[in-house]
Amino acid sequence: MTRVALVPGCLALLPEYASLDDPVDELRAACLAAVAWLGEDVRVIAGAQGDRVASSLLAEVGTAPVSSGEAAYLIVGNGSASRSEKAPGHLDPRAAGFDDVLGTALATPDPAALRALDLGLAEELWADVGPIVEAAELLGGVRAVAVDYDDDPYGVRYWVARWEGPLSRSASPAA
Repeated sequence: MTRVALVPGCLALLPEYASLDDPVDELRAACLAAVAWLGEDVRVIAGAQGDRVASSLLAEVGTAPVSSGEAAYLIVGNGSASRSEKAPGHLDPRAAGFDDVLGTALATPDPAALRALDLGLAEELWADVGPIVEAAELLGGVRAVAVDYDDDPYGVRYWVARWEGPLSRSASPAA
């Protein structure tokens, strides 16, 4: 059985952005639990910002990313950053619908719906879905799904999710 987890590339999760009053304590707890659940050998699928967040979370739970061999997968990505007036991408009425489709595809899971996401719209909505689309095939054949966090603090849609199931060699994304 292969384990796959999704966490957001939220910079507030990095130690250098920590403060006495953690503004994302619930999100942080869900992320750390999901990353710890993956185990020792973890392959990261993320962009540059997501790599920073993944490295930090992995270090916090006492593991490091691997580049080859059998591994669990940590996907770093998030929905739109355009869900409110104060969101980084400002309010865009298309954000809620985009995030609904993405959230359903993650919870179902539906690799075809993830591959069909409109990447142009995602970019306009400041959604970091490239790593999610890249890893969509990992979710084929999943037997267990847990969505541990689903919220939009600061107008950005974040999910923390875990999937477990068989992984065929053809579904493994390029490292």
